[in-house]
This record gives sequence, C-alpha cells and structure tokens, in this order.
Amino acid sequence: MIYLLTSFLSCFFITLFLIRYQNIHLKFSADNQSGPQKIHLKATSRVGGIGIYIGLILGLGLKDLFDNENLGVTTLIPILCLPAFGVGLIEDITKKVSPRIRLFIIVVGGLCSLYFLNIQISSVGIWGLDFLLSFTFISLIFSVFAITGLANAYNIIDGFNGLASMVGVIALLAIAYIGFKVNDNLVVFLSFAMVASILGFFLWNYPKGLIFLGDGGAYLIGFWIALLSILLVANNSTVSPWFALFVNAYPILETGFSIWRRKIHRGHHSMMPDGIHFHTLIYRRIVKWAHIPRSQNESYIGNARTSPYLWFFSSISVVPAVLFWDNTLALIVSSISYIVLYVYVYFRIVRFKKITPPPRLTTSP
Repeated sequence: MIYLLTSFLSCFFITLFLIRYQNIHLKFSADNQSGPQKIHLKATSRVGGIGIYIGLILGLGLKDLFDNENLGVTTLIPILCLPAFGVGLIEDITKKVSPRIRLFIIVVGGLCSLYFLNIQISSVGIWGLDFLLSFTFISLIFSVFAITGLANAYNIIDGFNGLASMVGVIALLAIAYIGFKVNDNLVVFLSFAMVASILGFFLWNYPKGLIFLGDGGAYLIGFWIALLSILLVANNSTVSPWFALFVNAYPILETGFSIWRRKIHRGHHSMMPDGIHFHTLIYRRIVKWAHIPRSQNESYIGNARTSPYLWFFSSISVVPAVLFWDNTLALIVSSISYIVLYVYVYFRIVRFKKITPPPRLTTSP
C-alpha cells in the first residue's frame, strides 16, 4: 500500500506544482484551442502526463528498493513506456510532431516491449486467425498493431475532463481483478500503481479541467494498459484473449469507427481530426442542450457532465468482460452486441432532434 500511496501523492503534488506555476510554462504547454474537436474556452496546460509518469517511477522505484519480487519487470516496463510518453509530451510542448512520427515511435516502443518482456499475441480463440498467429512474424505484427492502436485510442477519447483517465481506471481495475483471480500478482500491482497515479492527476483534472492529460499522458495510459492486457493473457492460459479486447472495447471501437468515418465515409485522411466523435456528439447534442451555463465561469459544468455518460458506456463492456473472462464464445457474442449498441446509439444521437423550449409568458404590469 505504501508504494501505491507514493505513486498517488507524488502525482498529486507534482500536478499541483505544474498548475501553480503554469504561468512559466503555459506559453509552451498550452492546449491548441483551434480545431473542430476543441470545446474548452481558455488555454490550459496539457502536460498532466508528467505527474502520472513520475508518480509511477517513484512508486515502482520504492517497491524495487525494498521488495525484490518481479524486480526486473517493474523496473523495465516504465522504461518501455518512455518512447510513447516522450513523443506525446514533445508534441504537447512543441505542437510540431506529425502523427506519422508519433505512430512510428510508438511502434518502436511496442516492438521493444514485446522483445524485452518476451510476450506477444499468439491466439484470439478463432481457428483461422489462430493459424495465422502461429507464425511468429504475423503474431508480432498483430501484437504491435494492438499496442499502438490502444495507445492512440486513449488519445482519441481524451476529449473531456476526466474522460480518458477514468476510462483507463475502469479498465485497469478490471484487469487487476482478473489478475487477482489467476494469482498474477505482477499484473495486479502494476494495474493499481497506474490507477494510483491516474487518480493523483484526476483530482485536478475533474471537474474543472485545471490541467489536461495531453498526448503524453493519453499515450502512456493506453500503452500501459495494452502491455498489461497482453501480459495477463500471455502468462495465464485460462484468461480468454477476448477479455483483453473487450475490456478495452470503448476506446478501440471509437478509434475504428473514427477511421471508417474519416477515411471511407467522408473521404478524408484517417488521422485528420474532426468534431463528431461519440463523446463530442453527446456533449453537443445532449449535454449542451440540457444545460445552459449562467456565466462563462460555469462553462466547465457541461464539459464535466459529459464524461459520466462515457464512463457508464465503457462499463457496459467491462462488466461482461469481467463476468466471462474465461469464456471466449460469451465474450465474442458480447463484443458483437456492444458494437451493435455503439452504432445504434451513435446514429440515434446524430438524428436527435433538439426541442426548442417554448418562450416564457410574461404579463403586462
């Protein structure tokens, strides 16, 4: 517990320090407010990932100092996450790192992680695909694709205060629970270490958005969750590979649907940002319609009210993932059902008709 408390407090106070002295770094770290997906009204620092990463380093470092169990892995994993976190942080500060370069660096980090941890996805519980994954090269490509995809997925859903960070916490708690069920103490500890660090940041990010996660923080959370998901399945044969997929269903589905919408449906580049993500639609078509702030200072309320909708929607996939963690068929059926639900809800929101309230009646004096 002392190691987790170290991660939490370290992140909490480092993030506080970044907020307190943002007048020094805001001209470099401020979020770019231009773009169709931007909804906040003032410049805010987007280097919240710094607190999360340092919190992890200090918490895991303290454990390594006094507890030699899994010493190599707990030291190695933060190093392996550094490329993804680092390239995201550089983008947060410079705003000049292209999506292709970021993608390439994360791929390199994924390859290094698979090599040094000696893990990869070798089965998905489907005969034809399992045959292909029996070839090391194909398995390696698929594993790197999964890690890179999830890191980017958390960056895509990072659009509102507390959204990506709490979705990450929900997924990590599910992974920790299954790790506990199969006696995988390493996965349990690493899951809770990240949860502790995220919560140290979350208290400053939600509801008022005093600091943002940024690309660095989002990449770090997604990369970390991807590694733990693969570690859990690779080291415990009773855990269905579809658990790793379904526990991350919301960010994965949002990414896949965004690529389809941009590239195929609209004919744009797949990495071009747009303003019609699922979370953005909920804000613009439901939350913003239902709540009109009385002043500019209250504008964060609509932002904060959006995230719980997505926390709940994410939990819809996490609950059956936890219940059927060792049943591949049940997880496949649940995954298909979740996809149908996502598409149905998305298009219902798109077609949602705003009802203009009737004008107030006034009486003459």
